[in-house]
Amino acid sequence: MTAATPPAARPADVTVLGRGAGPAAQARAAYGALSARLTDPHNAMLTEFVTVAALDAHQELAAVRAAHFPDAAGSARTVVVESLPDPDALLAVRAGSRTTAGDGTVRLPTVLPVDDHGDVAHPDDFPAQYAYCLRKAGRLLKSAGLSLDHAVTTFDYTTPATRRAYPSCSGPRRELLGGAGVFPGAGGILMSRLHAPGVLVALDVTASRHPLSSVNPGWGRYDTLTYSPGVLAGRTLHMSGFAALDMETQQALHQGDVVAQTETVLRAVLEVVAAAGGGPEHLVSVEEYLCPPAVADRAAVTAARTRILGAASRPAVTSVGCATLLRREFLTELFPTAVLPAPAEEGTR
Repeated sequence: MTAATPPAARPADVTVLGRGAGPAAQARAAYGALSARLTDPHNAMLTEFVTVAALDAHQELAAVRAAHFPDAAGSARTVVVESLPDPDALLAVRAGSRTTAGDGTVRLPTVLPVDDHGDVAHPDDFPAQYAYCLRKAGRLLKSAGLSLDHAVTTFDYTTPATRRAYPSCSGPRRELLGGAGVFPGAGGILMSRLHAPGVLVALDVTASRHPLSSVNPGWGRYDTLTYSPGVLAGRTLHMSGFAALDMETQQALHQGDVVAQTETVLRAVLEVVAAAGGGPEHLVSVEEYLCPPAVADRAAVTAARTRILGAASRPAVTSVGCATLLRREFLTELFPTAVLPAPAEEGTR
């Protein structure tokens, strides 16, 4: 897991891997190191990447987080992952400054289909759980003075057992999202387990107080989908998850070759950034998911990323392992974010 240093004007994400014996000890080490490194820990947006092996200790991990970052409960996210770059690490914690994505960004904590009594809603019913999560996210946004119409990204985490049912989530997405004319970006990652027994989907939703505009380089496939390749809110370009797909034929590309897939994905990302008026240097973060066959090739993937983005592009990169992706041919999926130049910077490009 790496975090490249971006230009000084852009606060970088900071990621710390857990060290020690057991999940709680690793959490104490990670959160302690993170709080020491941050200049403004009260303003941090936290994401925990917790391996399946550490899931049963989730209550202990939450207690450690609360002890170090008591103000983070309203926005902290927990992403279940299969593996981390260090095979001995059971968790990693990433902190991003709220100013990285602009002052209009509203970031919800991970939304689960769990009611106020701690019971899983709609057992064994994937589309109902998906709709439940969206409505729950809508209530959280309402408390912030917003609605689902302000959503810029919705990233969902499911399991291989729900893959066949996954297309059914388009129903609640079409019903509840895009009411203001712009569907949010989206991505889908599969893990072998989620946060609790019976949970079929976990949802991370980000919204913005800025007016939204869809960004599309001209890919017709998105005309009928319930998500956009990119959503511009203020100067922040929130993007969908991208895998190695031919945007015209919708065929998966470079089967079995994660390096070629990475290059294809990054070229697609740069097309979206260019359509919004930016360049590679404006990428600020990339969340990278690698399937098991690709994990061993992480160094080659990193080299491909450097080669395609160029020396001027130094996004903070978080790389984790997943169980699989929605299409079995895909070996990697990226969730990128860019921040476009302020008007005074435009003449320097």
